[in-house]
Amino acid sequence: MKENARETTNKTNRHSWVLVASVAGLIVGSLIISGFIRSADTSFLCSLANKQGRDAEDFAATPIQLQAILHYATSKITPQQSYGEISVTLDVLKARPPCNFLVFGLGFDSLMWKSFNARGTTIFLEEDPKWVATVLKTAPTLNAHTVQYRTQLQEADELLRTYKSEPYCSPGKAYLRGNFQCKLALTGLPDVVYDNEWDLIMIDAPRGYFPEAPGRMAAIFSAAVMARARKGPGVTHVFLHDVDRKVEKTFAEEFLCRKYLVKHVGRLWHFEIPSASNMTNSGGDSFC
Repeated sequence: MKENARETTNKTNRHSWVLVASVAGLIVGSLIISGFIRSADTSFLCSLANKQGRDAEDFAATPIQLQAILHYATSKITPQQSYGEISVTLDVLKARPPCNFLVFGLGFDSLMWKSFNARGTTIFLEEDPKWVATVLKTAPTLNAHTVQYRTQLQEADELLRTYKSEPYCSPGKAYLRGNFQCKLALTGLPDVVYDNEWDLIMIDAPRGYFPEAPGRMAAIFSAAVMARARKGPGVTHVFLHDVDRKVEKTFAEEFLCRKYLVKHVGRLWHFEIPSASNMTNSGGDSFC
């Protein structure tokens, strides 16, 4: 996210204000719609007084939503994704609130994502501790963690070619916490990531535009492992940004699988990945 965040400073003011207004509108709209969804569950047998009290609470903006509206309404800095790309994830968040939402990356759009999932759990993972400190100065309520990666972008081809030779990279044996045998496994995540199941996973980081950058190979692989290990009902929604780049596209096709791709808008792919127990062909050495 940071690489894209820096690029946004070069956009024209006109485009910035249009997108900022759109984001603020999305936040307000999601607030209203989520209120309708929750109020629809109100029992018919409840008293009118109690119902009115709950309705007032349902439609009340949370502090993080109010902060997001103020932030984007007074800022010329726009989120990294386009309106159409943002809407893909927002549609899922509106359909199944509240969610556990894991975001690889921290940037100008982080406050927006948190506000869309105001009553859920949203965690951000970022490689650069200095960037984390910069973002948290203006959005201190975000739950952000610094993550160290064991890969470099220049290793992508070799990792793709050799991962099947390591048994603990295979679909049937792969895991994350403590899996130092598989270089694609993210072993240094905070415990809260390992200890929870994630309904949505957004991959918009780490950096992947120069050879020594970590690249998104491990994030994509680890998202696939988390999705396959899901015990709860339903699928895991995985959103991958920058699919116009070779590594993102190639690793997505290897681990997230074309057959689970349900939507493509701009540079964003949306996958719905079932757990391994619900896959018809979950055996073998292929994720797809």
